[in-house]
Amino acid sequence: MIPSLFLAHGTPLLLTEENPYTLFLENYVQQLPRPSAILIFSAHWESGEQAVTACRQNGIIYDFAGGPDELYQMTYSAPGEIELSDRIMTLLSKIGIYSVLDDTRRLDHGAWVPLKIMYPNADIPVIALSIDPELPLSYQYEIGKTLAKLREEDVLIIGSGGTSHNLEQFQYNIGVAEGWTVRFEEWLEDKVLKWDIESLFNFKSLAPYASLAVPTMEHFIPFIIAMGLGHQEKQAKLLHRSYQYGNLSLTAWRF
Repeated sequence: MIPSLFLAHGTPLLLTEENPYTLFLENYVQQLPRPSAILIFSAHWESGEQAVTACRQNGIIYDFAGGPDELYQMTYSAPGEIELSDRIMTLLSKIGIYSVLDDTRRLDHGAWVPLKIMYPNADIPVIALSIDPELPLSYQYEIGKTLAKLREEDVLIIGSGGTSHNLEQFQYNIGVAEGWTVRFEEWLEDKVLKWDIESLFNFKSLAPYASLAVPTMEHFIPFIIAMGLGHQEKQAKLLHRSYQYGNLSLTAWRF
């Protein structure tokens, strides 16, 4: 059965510079079986109700500012798979989540940046799913748990966000991780490897420097969804961790 993943999507500059994380993604994808389709939860698509893309062909959004001109020339036109979008809606309805199909939404950079690194040919169907930051983390976990059965059909499900992600604290000229970021990431790793979901659901009050590492929830939620996808096995593996800008963690987890 294909694993589920959490991937930090960093910044769009990952596409224009070579670093340990992009090299890891390029190499790791060679170890995965080819997915029949890809589902991706992106931190950059927030909605008050669960939304699921339903298009025959995906486009992309340049939902960022700055960077070299080449970023704005890039494309990622992976196909969609409307029948699978319908099945996702059905599965979510079983846990009381009403969802809607969106045939106009294009892939934001939280989705297309990591996918372009890993699957540059854009020849695998991609479905994006929004996140609702107002739902408790226990419910986000249940969303992942509910969709996990799609893994049996070689559907690769990815949570794309960042476990330590504080734009206001970025230090663009620093080459090492700040101590508070490392402390938070070490706490997180310990709880995940122990599958201590109660501590993770309450990380805001338990984890060191939680308010600095996770000032807003949207980048953390995809991690909890991805963990829910691995509920049956309860076996997590940290595949990669590096840092940029002092506190931007670039982590990859397999569940």
